Amino acid sequence: MFRKVVRQSKFRHVFGQPVKNDQCYEDIRVSRVTWDSTFCAVNPKFLAVIVEASGGGAFLVLPLSKTGRIDKAYPTVCGHTGPVLDIDWCPHNDEVIASGSEDCTVMVWQIPENGLVSPLTEPVVVLEGHTKRVGIVTWHPTARNVLLSAGCDNMVLIWNVGTAEELYRLDSLHPDLIYNVSWNRNGSLFCTACKDKSVRVIDPRRGTLVAEREKAHEGARPMRAIFLADGKVFTTGFSRMSERQLALWDPENFGEPMALQELDSSNGALLPFYDPDTNVVYVCGKGDSSIRYFEITDEPPYIHFLNTFTSKEPQRGMGSMPKRGLEVSKCEIARFYKLHERKCEPIVMTVPRKSDLFQDDLYPDTAGPEAALEAEEWVSGRDASPILISLREAYVPSKQRDLKVSRRNVLSDSRPAAAPGAPRPGPSMPAASTNIAGLSGSLAGAGEAGKLEEVMQELQALRALVQEQGERIGRLEEQLSRMENGDA
Repeated sequence: MFRKVVRQSKFRHVFGQPVKNDQCYEDIRVSRVTWDSTFCAVNPKFLAVIVEASGGGAFLVLPLSKTGRIDKAYPTVCGHTGPVLDIDWCPHNDEVIASGSEDCTVMVWQIPENGLVSPLTEPVVVLEGHTKRVGIVTWHPTARNVLLSAGCDNMVLIWNVGTAEELYRLDSLHPDLIYNVSWNRNGSLFCTACKDKSVRVIDPRRGTLVAEREKAHEGARPMRAIFLADGKVFTTGFSRMSERQLALWDPENFGEPMALQELDSSNGALLPFYDPDTNVVYVCGKGDSSIRYFEITDEPPYIHFLNTFTSKEPQRGMGSMPKRGLEVSKCEIARFYKLHERKCEPIVMTVPRKSDLFQDDLYPDTAGPEAALEAEEWVSGRDASPILISLREAYVPSKQRDLKVSRRNVLSDSRPAAAPGAPRPGPSMPAASTNIAGLSGSLAGAGEAGKLEEVMQELQALRALVQEQGERIGRLEEQLSRMENGDA
């Protein structure tokens, strides 16, 4: 009677494949702290993993090319006095990373261009404002130097890292522990999942609640909520019977979910990773040995199961590579960095294609590393979507600039804000623009001076050569004339 029609989708045959053993990162002592964060952050240059540390907190930062066994003595980023709970790479600078810790502070670090050669203990800036441990740090997607942190004090703080200032303090919106925070596409709103089982959409600049859904998932175990590109909210959680669930919500109408699916009855928290370019959500359970992926579309049932990647080992954490770090020529649409107990294993998600040409349907323009706004513009009320780049040409990143901090009140500055001898911006100038202008100016000046000197030296050498050859020609001509006259 009923004929089952298979839904057409270019992602139906996406398959996951772990890389070979020699491409893994071995002998990493992944943190055992009891906190539901990913423990891993990755960008096109570096892999960062929170590791076990005696007497404080530390995380490892490895250049992507440093595969194989990692020496026990390999330097770490180790400035926190308590375990590190969350790390996040800056989307606008591949050498800047933020970390939140049990010591109640947020620290922002500048990683040397070629990776660490000695332990990094001095952050560029320390952000102090939380009264309990800081479990969440996440950068603004489009505004430079804007960082959000959330702690076990149920507060959300938003910082301007360029001036070490607290911009907004949201301390009355959450009555209980915040499980996660996710910005929307242009960073005008963020959504949170909280231990009181509510999902909230918040306007940070007004400090107001835009929408709230109580009991989004009725189970008592941790939930997650993320914004999708079209403004919908995707959540993972547990039912009253402790079955794991996925749901899709429209914040304009939070009454009923657009879609609700039950997965299984495992007890690990589900961590969602979203790709806004393909509208695919990858769901990884902590302690699971699989990654399920779903396509989100505009037609019912909205959440379409694609496939499951299964392996033998359970995952302790997971990192996801930004789109601009993928191998376009191999039709790679996602790459995950799966944390085992003592290693990190990259897993490549590929769409099988026969053609070697660039697949523009798989790679629409994606968010690039340029910030669309300065922090001051965002605070003044402006919003901007991410600046997009094409992946058609093998993307070559621009020269990274150092993060420097210009504090408003120099007298209260207890830490060195920038490298010794670095020019310090005046209080009236925006930190980011001043430092960038100074840095690029000095680099350009040094480069031009070097080139000029090189050209002058080459010119002098040519002059000397011309003079020498002229003299030689003169001598030969003289010799020739003597021979012709019969003198020789």
